[in-house]
Amino acid sequence: MANKLWATMPMDQIAAESRDSKLKRALGPWQLTMLGIGCTIGTGIFVLTGVQAAVHAGPAIVLSFVIAGIGCLFAGLCYAEFASMVPLAGSAYTYSYATLGEFAAWFIGWDLMLEYGVASSTVAVGWGRYLTSWLEDLGLPALPAYLTKAPLVTVGDHHIVASGAILDLPAMFIVALTAFICYIGIKQSAWFNNIIVIIKVTIVIAIIGFGCFYIDTRNWVPFIPPNAGHWGDFGWSGIMRASAVIFFAYVGFDAVSTAAQEAKNPQRDVSFGIMAGLLICTLLYILMSGVLTGLLPYTQLDDAAPVAVALRSHSQLHWLSHWVIPGALLGLTSVILVLVLGQARIMLALSRDGLLPKSLGAVHPRFRTPHVATVITGAFAMIMAGVLPIDILSELVSIGTLLAFIVVCIGVLVLRQTRPELTRPFRVRWPWFTCSMGVLFCGAMMGFLGLGTWIRLLIWSIIGMVIYYFYGRHHSRLRQLSPESGS
Repeated sequence: MANKLWATMPMDQIAAESRDSKLKRALGPWQLTMLGIGCTIGTGIFVLTGVQAAVHAGPAIVLSFVIAGIGCLFAGLCYAEFASMVPLAGSAYTYSYATLGEFAAWFIGWDLMLEYGVASSTVAVGWGRYLTSWLEDLGLPALPAYLTKAPLVTVGDHHIVASGAILDLPAMFIVALTAFICYIGIKQSAWFNNIIVIIKVTIVIAIIGFGCFYIDTRNWVPFIPPNAGHWGDFGWSGIMRASAVIFFAYVGFDAVSTAAQEAKNPQRDVSFGIMAGLLICTLLYILMSGVLTGLLPYTQLDDAAPVAVALRSHSQLHWLSHWVIPGALLGLTSVILVLVLGQARIMLALSRDGLLPKSLGAVHPRFRTPHVATVITGAFAMIMAGVLPIDILSELVSIGTLLAFIVVCIGVLVLRQTRPELTRPFRVRWPWFTCSMGVLFCGAMMGFLGLGTWIRLLIWSIIGMVIYYFYGRHHSRLRQLSPESGS
């Protein structure tokens, strides 16, 4: 039984099953860097920056971004090697199935479903708040407050209480719209993605460039607000807790590591793309958070649209908000779209391998999309976006992501010892140091998340283990193909 849990999918079998693996090595170091920046600039900078400054870190949110960036750097390098070992494009689920075994693959795949599904909900909440702000700017009637906020809120150490609202309809709407687009199929060209990247980065640079002239340095005092006796609320514990939540902002480097097969020189270009992208995004995050907390006291930034709130606090910057908000809406929409597509693809892979019912991997005869998985993904994300507040959603995404990265860091180190013969187009240097530091930083950030978040992760993991025990292990394609299959 134990051997079957750790049985690996042969790499040649994975390659044979994939019909879209004829990828051209056309990406250079700067193209990979732009890919990472485009996927990273989004919810973190437009939503979580202000929220985490207001409730956990204060102006010291800039230190939280530095800590999260360092953790991402180590984990990203490990992820790049892990991805390059499997000779086709795919997610961490596919990579782990080929190298660490079925049980690890299921664990990571189930965790990725939480990460992608809740991440799209988190982005949707921020999108809804920016839409409301835009309607206010245009002088158009907006939905009443009880239809634009979550019916549940957290009090104290994540005690959940009713807020008096009914549903966050704008957040649910954008999830439904993107899920519909994913259902009927979408082809994103390179030029369209480049335009989105240019718009988002231009907006960030404009906010930093114009906003810096209206900074009141008194808003930065005290730089590290003293802890009032509640763990995780300001002080250094608050800085660490904020770093754990805003870790969600850095997951874009995943796109760089999974593009290793398309890099011209993966040994050199992937590491360059990851490090350059992280450094550029970390710098933009630090500057943006510094400007936002300088424009407005951090206590007033507890809003899912903190950029709009900060710009409105200065009449001289009202003109900028008219451009920033539509651009933020466009950028956040593209992020939600990618997350819904990714979630459906993960579910498709789990179904393909028999770990989830085959019906979940059904492909629409006309649109050629995983329509069942897309509908389930959209419904799940809509419910989460409609009823849960952004703090619960963002922490769930972060703890799921951090856990997956810890598994990847450990997996790379273990495979260096157990499978040294594997071809590694990209190799992490000083693996004992790099992998250990990745585990240390990610583990430390996980430790500063609230008890409620840990309980929710435990519940999600238990549900996953039950599904695997009663269904996945009995229907696994790998076991059925093996002469020793059975339970």
